[in-house]
Amino acid sequence: MINTGDQLNRYLFDNTNVRGELVQLDKSYKEMLKNHDYPDVIAQVIGELFAATSLLTATLKFEGDIAVQIQGNGPVSYVSINGSHNQKLRGVARWQAVPESNRLSDLFGEKGIMVITITPIKGERYQGIVALEKESISACLENYFAQSEQLDTHIWLFTDTEQQNAGGIMLQTIPGNSTQTTNREQMSQELEHLAQLTATLSAKELFSLDAQDVLYRLYHQEEVKLFEPANISFNCGCSKERSLNALASIEPQELQSIIEEQGKIEIKCEYCLNNYVFNEADLSHLLNAPQNKQ
Repeated sequence: MINTGDQLNRYLFDNTNVRGELVQLDKSYKEMLKNHDYPDVIAQVIGELFAATSLLTATLKFEGDIAVQIQGNGPVSYVSINGSHNQKLRGVARWQAVPESNRLSDLFGEKGIMVITITPIKGERYQGIVALEKESISACLENYFAQSEQLDTHIWLFTDTEQQNAGGIMLQTIPGNSTQTTNREQMSQELEHLAQLTATLSAKELFSLDAQDVLYRLYHQEEVKLFEPANISFNCGCSKERSLNALASIEPQELQSIIEEQGKIEIKCEYCLNNYVFNEADLSHLLNAPQNKQ
């Protein structure tokens, strides 16, 4: 079968305490890169972080949003992927120079951090910060789960910048089970066995095979329960109306000054690069609004 792309598949292993997630990204990743002219090394990071955020989004037990950001003082200062519980994601990168290699320290400098922000529609906002002390994004995320969630986790991330495909796979112990030492040891053994099987997956297989075929290729001797897939889409969320609402926070006098100088006001979405243009007639209700008193 041919990989249909842009789907996340959740699965469980019968008679074990391990769950898995498999994400394959095609059109959504292409749309995220469209018109940005990212260097390959940065497009690779975006692809890996895109796949990772989708995997993390699938672990949410509530409706809400998640943002995974990497910040640093290196050639790349910022990469961010924002996602929602219904797998609508967007992403962007900012860089000052093309990095010489794809090592995290070469990309983001020696003081890079990963910030994971979870914002439920109902409930309190949560934020976790992890130093980029590992050699890969997947290893940093595994470290995050070990420190913040006390969950043994294995993550594999793949990106093909030439064909513009991205994807990943995650195995994780199921939280909430018995904490008895013997049970923890058994869970660890189960996870390591399945991780050894998963580590044989190649990027070519992930990008060319259907999810069911990938799972059969990896776990044909295991009993795997596969759930209905979730569709993934790129969604920057911008619109002319939202851009207009953003201009409402600017003083009328300042808006009028820009109109007189440039004849219009332009707002460009940093995610999709759509450009919204407003003339004086478009902004009449804002230009005639009373100014805020100091």
